[in-house]
Amino acid sequence: MRVDDSDLPSTQRLRLRRLTAADVGALVELDSDPEVMRFLSGGVATGLATVRDEQLPRLLAGYDRHPGLGRWAALDRETGEFLGWFALDPSADGTEVELGYRLRRSTWGRGLATEGSRALVRYAFDTVGVRRVWAETMAVNERSRRVLAKAGLHHVRTFHLQWDDPIPGTEHGEVEYELRAEEWAADQERPAARRAR
Repeated sequence: MRVDDSDLPSTQRLRLRRLTAADVGALVELDSDPEVMRFLSGGVATGLATVRDEQLPRLLAGYDRHPGLGRWAALDRETGEFLGWFALDPSADGTEVELGYRLRRSTWGRGLATEGSRALVRYAFDTVGVRRVWAETMAVNERSRRVLAKAGLHHVRTFHLQWDDPIPGTEHGEVEYELRAEEWAADQERPAARRAR
């Protein structure tokens, strides 16, 4: 199925768009908040050079390799304010995607991560046609684990990685969540079957 940016999902409160070079400052600011980065880098900020010269060029190139997939700026639907990003990072063949998000701390507790994640799960299966959506986080990251569950993914494993510079909580491991296309389809049929009764 051929998809493009016009197919990107939006929600009641969020609008997604491709990242651009002009987003460097907003991305650096997002990654400079120690709480935002707590379960990613132990609170260490991502530097300007890394965002500008490594991360952003890789993300922008990905739009051409896998149209309709990648990482997108999340904007407040009413004000246009940059709130963070959401992602469906594709596997090499584009048949599986890793769900991800990173939002400004000022947005936390408002259900935006769940709202955006649910919209992307629907988009991944109904528009793009992937066979699997998955995500990983630290086992101790309870907030993200709740978002993944509310988005319809379920826990499939806990595993332990070896890190040269482990951050607090690493000893409890990482968790993987997933939702497969056949599970998604079955979930979508259930409400229709109940309405038909």
